[in-house]
Amino acid sequence: MEASKAMEKRTFIGEVISDKMEKTVVVKVQNTYKHPQFHKILHRTKKYKVHDEQGIAQIGDIIEFYEGKPASKTKFMYLSRVVRSHVTQ
Repeated sequence: MEASKAMEKRTFIGEVISDKMEKTVVVKVQNTYKHPQFHKILHRTKKYKVHDEQGIAQIGDIIEFYEGKPASKTKFMYLSRVVRSHVTQ
């Protein structure tokens, strides 16, 4: 039972900002946190390259993705599902 907890993959939700590459989308993930000393709310943004085998994600989509084994030098995330399509907004 403890081994399954260790094998859980980190999952993220973010917005697709680029789909120009084949089988790859660039996703922006925004993290909000409170500064420990100044108690100010801050936003940190990070971009990930996500492997999209079928090419279903498009610019503006909100997707869920998870961490996996490296697919290339900079790509180690894999598309799980499209949470909200930009067409349905």
